[in-house]
Amino acid sequence: MLLATIVFIGVFLFVALVITAAGTGAMEREKKTLARLAAVLVTDRKNVEDELVDIRKQELLSSIPLLNRLLLQLDITPNLRRLLYQADLNLTSGGLILMMVGAWLFATYLVYLRTNVFVVAAILGLFPAAGPLVYVFQKRAKRFQKFEAALPPALDLMVSSLRGGYSLVSAIGLVGREAPDPIGQEFRICSDEQNYGLELRTAMENLAIRIPIQDVRIIITAILIQKETGGNLAEVLDKCATVIRERFRLKNEIRIKTAQGRLTGWILSILPLVLGILLFLVNPKGVSLLWQRPMGLKMLQGALVMTIIGGLIIRKIVRIRV
Repeated sequence: MLLATIVFIGVFLFVALVITAAGTGAMEREKKTLARLAAVLVTDRKNVEDELVDIRKQELLSSIPLLNRLLLQLDITPNLRRLLYQADLNLTSGGLILMMVGAWLFATYLVYLRTNVFVVAAILGLFPAAGPLVYVFQKRAKRFQKFEAALPPALDLMVSSLRGGYSLVSAIGLVGREAPDPIGQEFRICSDEQNYGLELRTAMENLAIRIPIQDVRIIITAILIQKETGGNLAEVLDKCATVIRERFRLKNEIRIKTAQGRLTGWILSILPLVLGILLFLVNPKGVSLLWQRPMGLKMLQGALVMTIIGGLIIRKIVRIRV
């Protein structure tokens, strides 16, 4: 009965995930496009009605209505939505959650077929379930690195425009038009927010929320202080660009020096799990004693705790903040 329930839930979530990935936002865009074309091409003036345009920001968390209403009530949803935006992924929060749950159910089902122990299968299924979230964090980190690498040239462009007589808002808009993405995209959003009436401080704080890296905070602090106290903003931004270049160079050098330590940490953290799976495939009866005996369960728990502690210690050693 338990196995049949897991299979049913897994198939249901897989189908829901496919529907979410294929139809997220497509029907809404199609309906809006057809409605606007009908309004433009209509010839009978008597049947023309004023088009109602909702300028409020509507965010679809999932194409499944029930799941969308549920996610709107959860506090974790804004964080997931911000995380997906920072990773520049065309995926909803509901889609990400369905992918994680589907991966967990599928992995749990496969392990349960082999071990017939649901607790062990559920624990081992958490590792594949974390795969989509790990991928999102990796995409987010790569986007931040690309943003950080393109930041000094963007500041040079702002400095040149300020010295040429541009205002700060115009300089930000120029960077948004000329700089490549992702930095051009973020500065365009910042410029549009100011054009729509937001204060400079609010627009800068929103930029810091979207791109929470230290270099952006340095620039925003320099701009806001200069606005309140006065001074040569072009010279301040020029010095900020020099500091960011040096920080970026130093971070790359540290990343190269600590590459071996980071690789060692990954190997030592993953090796026990991989070795345990291989031993189980070779001798299932011998390895299954670890979760069939109370002493074996204690050994597994101790090994898991020590592996996590060791990985965190290595991560603390090789992670040097600049």
